[in-house]
This record gives sequence, C-alpha cells and structure tokens, in this order.
Amino acid sequence: MLKTFRNGVHPIGRKDTADMPLQEFTTPDTVSISLQQHIGAPCDPVVDIGDMVKAGTLIGSAHGFVSANIYSSVSGRVKAFEQRETALGNKTTHIVIENDHKYEEETLEKLENPTKEQILARITEAGIVGMGGATFPTHVKFMPKAPVDTLIINGAECEPFITCDYRLLLEKTDEFIEGVRLIKKVLGVEKAYIGIENNKKPAIDLLKSKNLQDIEVVPLKVKYPQGAEKQLIYAITKRKVPAGGLPMDVGCVVSNVHTAFSTYEAVILGKPLYMRAMTVSGNAIEKKGNYWMRNGVTVEYIYENTKGNSENEIRKIISGGPMMGFALDSMQIATAKGSSSILFLTEKEINIASPTACINCATCASVCPMHLMPMFIERATQHGEYDVALKYGVMNCIECGSCAYSCPAKRPLVQTIKLAKKEIKKRGIK
Repeated sequence: MLKTFRNGVHPIGRKDTADMPLQEFTTPDTVSISLQQHIGAPCDPVVDIGDMVKAGTLIGSAHGFVSANIYSSVSGRVKAFEQRETALGNKTTHIVIENDHKYEEETLEKLENPTKEQILARITEAGIVGMGGATFPTHVKFMPKAPVDTLIINGAECEPFITCDYRLLLEKTDEFIEGVRLIKKVLGVEKAYIGIENNKKPAIDLLKSKNLQDIEVVPLKVKYPQGAEKQLIYAITKRKVPAGGLPMDVGCVVSNVHTAFSTYEAVILGKPLYMRAMTVSGNAIEKKGNYWMRNGVTVEYIYENTKGNSENEIRKIISGGPMMGFALDSMQIATAKGSSSILFLTEKEINIASPTACINCATCASVCPMHLMPMFIERATQHGEYDVALKYGVMNCIECGSCAYSCPAKRPLVQTIKLAKKEIKKRGIK
C-alpha cells in the first residue's frame, strides 16, 4: 500500500521534462540579484558600485536571525542598485552586476568531518533556504525549539510540470545522500525518510539500490498536495501536526531534496548558494528542460533563449507550479533561490473561465487536505466577517489550491482566503 493522506486532488502531471537531464543555462550580460530571496529581513549590501566580484562573493549580509546571506552568481563589476519587482509582487533592492563571462569563483573553506556546530554555521554562512519555494532560512529550521527524532526529505514534487528535484535525485544521488546525512548530524536524529511519489520509480529504485541503512525511501501515492509538510508527515509517520502547530511539535523536521543537495555543496565543496536546478516548461516555448540557473536572470532572457521556433502565444507566466505558484505581470522579474520553475503557458493550458455563483456543492470541502470548509470562509470574507472566517479555521489553510482547482463554479477561493488572512493580521483579530 502506498502511503498518503486524506482528501487532495489529482491534477494532470504534465511532467514533460522528466527525462531531460540538467544542463547549464546561458547567462546574460547583466544579472539583477535581489537582496531578499527568503522569508525574513532583507540583506544589507556589502558591496559598492564599481566593486569587482566573483561567483560566490558575498554581496548581501543577513540582517538578523531570520535572514540569509546573498552571493553574486557571476564574476564581473557591480553596476547599480535598483528597486525591482519580485515574483511575490513587492519591490526590493537588486544589485545589478555586469557579467564578464569569465565565471571566476570564490569559495568557502571546505570542511572535513565537520561537527554539527560547523555544519549549522556553514548552512548559515552559505545562505541556504528552503528550496521547495517557501525560502525559510534553513539554519532557523535546523534549530528547533522542541526535541525532534525524525527527518523527512520531501521528494514528492507533486506540483504539475516541475521535475528539477527528480533530476537531482537521478543525477546527483550520492551528493544528495551525503547532504541528508549532514542534516541528520545537525539535528541529532538516527533515522531519515525520503518521501517520493510513485510516478518517479527510477529515483525510488536508484535510492533503494544504495541499500541505505539510516535512510528509508518511502513510495507515496501520486496525489496533490502530497508534498505539503503536514500531509507528508502524516503519510509517512501518521503523526498529526496540531492546528497552528509546527512539524517540531510532533518531533519532525521536513526538508527539501534541493536543500539537502545545497547543504552538501556548501559543507563539502565550500560553494555558497547562488545557482539552482530549475524547470522551464509550458507550450509557449520549444526548448523545455531542466537547467542549472544562476540567480538574477530575468524571465525575459529565459523566454528569449527557450522560445525557439514556437509561435504559440503566451497567456500566462508562472513562477513555481500552477497550483501554488505566482502569476507574473512582468518579464523583468529575475530568478532567485526559490525559483523552482518558470512556466510559459498558452491559452489552452490555463483556466480563463469567469467565476459563477457558489452552488453549495461542498466539493471544495471534500478535497481540502486540512479538512476546512472553504465555501464558508469565502462567504464570511465577502461579507467582511473576518472573525467568522477565523472561527472556520482560515489561518490553518496551506493555500494549496485544491479547493479552487476542484470548484465547478471556478470561485477564486485561494485569493479570498489570502485576503482574509491579511485582514485578520492587519486588524489584530484574535
């Protein structure tokens, strides 16, 4: 029996790039690197206009505990500081660097047989964040305030289109495993689990062939959102994270495949985080694939170098997956640490139907992995009754989009829920 959780949906996978190996993506003459590529405080710049940098030179220093260092992704000259829009829609300071195309590198000291303290310090120094899209600073997550006994690596990659973690598991298997063991050492746990959806059989079989004694590979049912933290924890351990709680409340820490790989690179190779694996897909381009992408590359440049001979019109560009990603309103937005994919979608690939009135069918409630009632939350929000939305558990929503995906009336449920959360916090409703 494949392990899973209750409810959820089954969107079409669209994993067209699953068999496409990672290849390095060309880099433009200038890159624009945001000083806030993580949850928490933006970095303080530590370079000036005119400074020469290398790939791996620190250009933004973490400001406070919940923050993460930023490094140059190319060698060249600091050209400017600009206020630019990010995928989240807010404007932050970007450091613009002229690429000399030499790609000279600056690395940190390689660590041999490091202690847990040295590993944690290196994760902090290298600016590693959650690479699945959440971008929470990893060193904070790896310092839980409650005892933990279980590490779970999220290899589900349940969002449609995205296959970059799958390629890492196939192409960087030993490095990934070493990264998992480094994380285990930091947390002081004996056992780790890697949860992988069963549509990635080659990765499951390859990892199982390693005969790992301290790491168990757990095949999961193909279902969305199998990779959500609380759902993944329940599927693998049957532990239930309480409402408003965190994984550490049930003795777990959940990390991502790419985060483990980046930990290996930072500790063993001394390479800070300035490049990542990314899926580029959608039927508006010809050259779909999985690429090693440096931070600071604009969506426009990616499109120009993947469009090929495609004559299909772009109707929507998404950063991340189609279920939880963000629609972009500008092609000048640049890639960052959390950019798992960029999707160039045609009209046939998106939902352009206008919403109609809710018919009270409760389909949204039947698929909600958090067992909420989105239709009641939406109704309360529409009437400005945010205290009622709070009573219906709106703050427990993980914004996975299962409700909106399944709604026959095409109600904008996730957007409404986000509005309710924003207003509840703004008004201090308890």
